[in-house]
Amino acid sequence: MSCGCKTSGDSAHSCGTKSANGCESVNTCGNSYKLSVFDWLSNINNPVENRCDYVEVRFKNDRKSFYKNVNNIPLHIGSVITVESSPGHDVGVVSLTGELVKIQMKKKKFSEEASLKIYRLANQKDLEVWQEARKKEDNVKIEARKIAHRLGLEMKVTDVEYQGDASKITFYYTADNRVDFRQLIKDYAAAFRTKIDMKQIGFRQEAAKVGGIGSCGRELCCSTWLTDFRSVNTNVARYQQLSINPQKLAGQCGKLKCCLNYELDSYLDALSDFPSSSTTLETEKGKAFCIKIDVFKKKMWFAYVENSIAWYDFDIDLVKKLISKNKRGEKTLPLEDLKQPETSLHSIDLIQENNVDRFEKKKGPHHKNKSQNRQNNNQQRKNKPERSENTNANHQPKQQKPQQQAGQMEKVEAGSDAEKKPNKKKFKKKYPPKKDKNA
Repeated sequence: MSCGCKTSGDSAHSCGTKSANGCESVNTCGNSYKLSVFDWLSNINNPVENRCDYVEVRFKNDRKSFYKNVNNIPLHIGSVITVESSPGHDVGVVSLTGELVKIQMKKKKFSEEASLKIYRLANQKDLEVWQEARKKEDNVKIEARKIAHRLGLEMKVTDVEYQGDASKITFYYTADNRVDFRQLIKDYAAAFRTKIDMKQIGFRQEAAKVGGIGSCGRELCCSTWLTDFRSVNTNVARYQQLSINPQKLAGQCGKLKCCLNYELDSYLDALSDFPSSSTTLETEKGKAFCIKIDVFKKKMWFAYVENSIAWYDFDIDLVKKLISKNKRGEKTLPLEDLKQPETSLHSIDLIQENNVDRFEKKKGPHHKNKSQNRQNNNQQRKNKPERSENTNANHQPKQQKPQQQAGQMEKVEAGSDAEKKPNKKKFKKKYPPKKDKNA
């Protein structure tokens, strides 16, 4: 079924498949073939008397229906056929044949009495009219939205589909409330000069028709393989211990993600062994309530009512024993005696998350030591007394040794070289001569 072509889910694009009548089949294959069914009975030769006369025909996007092959036309997947419609005829692509069609009809509860018949394989004229009508759909959708906006209707035209013979246009729209579109149909009929059909769809069906990429990085389930939409509520997220965050739990349609239902049964089976999340334990230190449940590790976290910062985790088997002990009227040991707190770091993280200064750049210990040393030096300078001239005068300099005095005299008498090249070294400050007290 895969031929490598990439389309946007519109069956009007060609992928080069040849049909039985020799013309090029108009088909969408690969991952963009929305809601395709794998025919696992295609290699099985069935008896002629048990041959299925029904085929599944796919139209634009996810619209499919079943038709009866009354003329026994040789059909295969990808054949473009002309089928009965009201009024006129429609053009579609065969998406499934064989015995698997009966299983799909039974699954979708399709009545054989309501089935329409297949006229013929689409000829060249049918294909030309069909493709020309499909090229107008984008412009018609934009114009239809302008007309609805001009009339002040609270609705959104999601998609437009022409019938194969261009005798009817179907407008798919979404709205929160009931819409009175009697005047709208008159304006549409005057603008497009054809029969108008209005169909209201839900927001999930809108996402299935438009398509897109989900937060998982894959194509939306509703536009690829999901055939029915089950109700999803917030209890599904609570059972799976997920935070009720609408931005993370909502899908492209703005509703809760359908994939929340996929693992719900497994979680419910696992939670059947857990005590209730509203369980409270009577300890010698006070009441303790359940804060968190880990389904995979089969653990429950408890904290005191008065001090909910320290959390203590216990296995569910131990929790059941503690609950049975409380039912007998006995109080259990304090939580810290039963288990050492292992989530103290978690409580610190919670406190840091609520801190306003958590995004500011923290200074390292080296910077702290520097600032502390600077403060100590400033304090020492303040406490140190200032030196006045009197103190300098009264201060007695150290007596130089005779060897140092002789060396200094030799440097002074060194000659003209010392005078030509001044020494860059700073001379030491000489103290004033010592005053003789007896003078």
